[in-house]
Amino acid sequence: MTLKTLTSAAALVGLLAAGTAQAQMQIDPALPTYQPVSGVAGSLSSVGSDTLNNLMTLWAEGFRTFYPNVTIEIQGAGSGTAPPALIQGQAQFGPMSRPMRGSEIEEFEARFGYAPTPIRGAIDALGVFVHKDNPIECLSLAQVDAIFSSTRNGGLDAPINTWGDVGLTGEWANMPIALYGRNSASGTYGYFREVALFGGDYRAEVREQPGSSTVIQGVASEVGGIGYSGVGYATADVRPVPLRATDADECFPAEGQYAASGDYPIARFLYVYVNKNPNEPLEPLRGEFIRFVYAQQGQEAVMRAGFFPVNEFLANTDLEAFGLTPSGS
Repeated sequence: MTLKTLTSAAALVGLLAAGTAQAQMQIDPALPTYQPVSGVAGSLSSVGSDTLNNLMTLWAEGFRTFYPNVTIEIQGAGSGTAPPALIQGQAQFGPMSRPMRGSEIEEFEARFGYAPTPIRGAIDALGVFVHKDNPIECLSLAQVDAIFSSTRNGGLDAPINTWGDVGLTGEWANMPIALYGRNSASGTYGYFREVALFGGDYRAEVREQPGSSTVIQGVASEVGGIGYSGVGYATADVRPVPLRATDADECFPAEGQYAASGDYPIARFLYVYVNKNPNEPLEPLRGEFIRFVYAQQGQEAVMRAGFFPVNEFLANTDLEAFGLTPSGS
């Protein structure tokens, strides 16, 4: 499931309408500058995705510049921890790097009588990283599948075990590929399995890591390494390989314009789920935090975290779902 299939048709049109500003990694100028209000106080807790840990921290720090007496606690142990934390009332925000599964939504609905409401606060390109010295120029999703999966649902007949199997020569020809990935509690693990492995199973050789940064560290430490992670975790010691959906397609880098258009084949929204009773307004604390996310300052934090900003159309669509208006309206 790509970003295209994760959006409604209207939301996709809105994303593409961002045009040059989005392509150049600029904040949509139509988004408002956040304006603080009175009556905001209290404590917030966020439990969920490791991928969003840095971004949630930046959002919290930015929000607290306006409301220094607000406290925000953030735990990033994996997307799978978000739904139970929301259901049990242990968190007000549940960051997830994948959409909630049907079973998770059903459990939430059984407890509250309504579904959780998502913030779609950023766009992420999931990078397939190799060591900085690796000369590979492009991989297809079928090749990525044959590298990481035991099932090869992407259609290749044989597994890819060495860098020579994807066309590298010389010292790379017989070099084994060392696999790094996330553990099953991670939304990134599930999303990569769904899209890049075509719903298949990981190979037993994948070295599962507890966080995105340790995936990157593993690849950086091993010249033959390859791993997947949100692009925001990139370092100077690794690089994301351009990808193409099929052999007939052009290869696209993991950059904002191609993530937003859907041309880069492993792009996704990053979600923060909220327990919002549709019959009651949000209290000021959570409401203002959400307004902050969709303001200029909140989307600047998205870029600092290494992700890609959303535009006014998407922001207003989500704010409406929460019964909110943009900051300063």
